[in-house]
Amino acid sequence: MPQPRVQSLDRALALLEALADAGELGVSELAARTGLVPSTAHRLLATLVERGYATQSATGGRYLIGYKLLELATGVQARVDRVRLAAREELEAIQRETGETTNLVVLEGRDVVYVDKVDGTRSVRLFLEVGRAIPAHTSGAGKAILAWRAPEDVRLMLGGAPLARSTSHTITTLDELEADLARTRERGFATDNEEHEEGVACVGTPIFDHRGVSVAAISISAPAPRVLNGDTAELGALLQRHAAAVSTKLGYSG
Repeated sequence: MPQPRVQSLDRALALLEALADAGELGVSELAARTGLVPSTAHRLLATLVERGYATQSATGGRYLIGYKLLELATGVQARVDRVRLAAREELEAIQRETGETTNLVVLEGRDVVYVDKVDGTRSVRLFLEVGRAIPAHTSGAGKAILAWRAPEDVRLMLGGAPLARSTSHTITTLDELEADLARTRERGFATDNEEHEEGVACVGTPIFDHRGVSVAAISISAPAPRVLNGDTAELGALLQRHAAAVSTKLGYSG
């Protein structure tokens, strides 16, 4: 069931997104882009300026994104960098053992974002872009993170809109997804059976931080026959060992 939206927050975020797209805008331009009346836009902008999320140019009084957002982004980047640093050695080790493309992903809203990778060395291999975001429910790595989140949190995160279909194999209902996540917890690793891209399969395992929260995942992506016709359990066990090493570096002791 969709959660109610806070109108004033929704409007303020719309203003920030408009500024991010355009760089520098006046009140009337911002109001037109966001569908707000100018007086409402002006009132919200005054609060954003006071909190440092927006600023006014010295000449003409037009509005720009404030440095407070950079401060928040820097905090996010620091957390990602910590996970990336802890995982890099393990990604390289998995790639050497398997020859396959190895990925590190983090959860961002309903998506997972690739934040690091080591390209495979086999003759047919996948090339994935760092920074790419895909729906979490379509990915072995995404499902590895979701499986160790509280079921009510997963429903809150994903229940506000239909689950997008990427291929004919994609799970598109919360009930199906919850059953798949339960199987993932039982065996210790998640699989993506051509659920995001036809012909591509993925196996993923979660990484936990010092609080025991699944904050990231390591995965292997490869042509589906190599993953699904091989020993998936053995591959899952390999990923579990390396993911556990990363979790230990992040302070997890469970």
